[in-house]
Amino acid sequence: MKNIKVLDGNHAAAIGAILSKPDVVAAYPITPQTPLVQHFSQYVADGVMNSTIVEPESEHSAMSVLTGASLAGARTFTATSSQGLALMYEPYFRASTMRLPIVMNIVNREMISPQSVWGGPQDSLTVRDAGWIQIYVEDNQEILDMTIQAFKIAENKDVLLPINICYDGFYLSHMTEGVEVPLQEEVNGFLPPYKPTHVKLDPETPMAVDPLTPGNYLQYYRELHMQAMDNAKKIIKEVNDEFAEKFGRDYFGLVEPYRMEDAEYVLVTLGSLTGAARIAVDMAREKGIKCGLIKIRSLRPFPKDEVRELLKKAKAIGVIDRNVSFGWHTGIIYQEIKSAISNLDAVPTVPFIGGLGGEDLTTDLMVEALDCVIKAGENKQIDNEAHWLINRKGR
Repeated sequence: MKNIKVLDGNHAAAIGAILSKPDVVAAYPITPQTPLVQHFSQYVADGVMNSTIVEPESEHSAMSVLTGASLAGARTFTATSSQGLALMYEPYFRASTMRLPIVMNIVNREMISPQSVWGGPQDSLTVRDAGWIQIYVEDNQEILDMTIQAFKIAENKDVLLPINICYDGFYLSHMTEGVEVPLQEEVNGFLPPYKPTHVKLDPETPMAVDPLTPGNYLQYYRELHMQAMDNAKKIIKEVNDEFAEKFGRDYFGLVEPYRMEDAEYVLVTLGSLTGAARIAVDMAREKGIKCGLIKIRSLRPFPKDEVRELLKKAKAIGVIDRNVSFGWHTGIIYQEIKSAISNLDAVPTVPFIGGLGGEDLTTDLMVEALDCVIKAGENKQIDNEAHWLINRKGR
């Protein structure tokens, strides 16, 4: 019998972390992440989980605690949002370049200013090149499942990199839906205990960690880091396939295609807005228009080969961004897609920006975007200026 519970995204993330049995959790509260660690703390207080919870004075300290814990051989977990992520940037960067397999959920929230607490992936997208693996998820089931998978990906000996599971604040973090919760013994069979391969910190045998490093060594370490990112592509797929076989839920690894077999007009999405885009694609299909959708899951490492293969027959492409890239007049995902398909310059690729500050990206807006993409394809119109998707109802 399936174990179905009605959970918001933060609760789903907490359960995913608990099932993964981290040794040390350190986190500082910030909206909309706060309930995640509250749920986790309650499970520990109730004796459901035996983990050490550290209450630091800031996000910077939280990541610093986990850096030490991971060096000492512990399985580690944390979560943050927005300004909290910005405050921890120094140890955040250090965690990846020291190759520490920390798992951190980012509950996506707009950055200031103007002041906003609402959902948007501008926070995590801004640090996409800090060396962490970044996976973006669509719903609460995927939050729970990917939190479990994250430990297995990060701790793989051919990867050994920290990983973010990123999900939209409020749209997922505070909204509820049915989630199938695996049994602990099932997760134990999928995710074995962490066995670190590095020399662990030990007070009895002190050693220097992260010494001043000359350029020739730094380049060598960066090259190894890049190789680990490439290795992660294979491991993400393998872990997905193993999870799908064991639990019956397949997320397709790096990128999830939808109705792409013969698609001529394609939308590219990231995160929870994907659901509305799928409906728009279905509506177009009912009219006989060959439309499809690509959901980007792994932003780092970026699935350029998979994206290029999926889009090679497209007549026009639309990229829906819930973020901005200042100075480019487009969103960040648009730039990633354009780089991946640089051999397809003749294919109109239309940038869209919408949903900022937690604004709804409705099915009507997805239909509007898809109509624009179809028109661009029919007219063979190259259009690199962003189209702003604005919900005009009630304005």
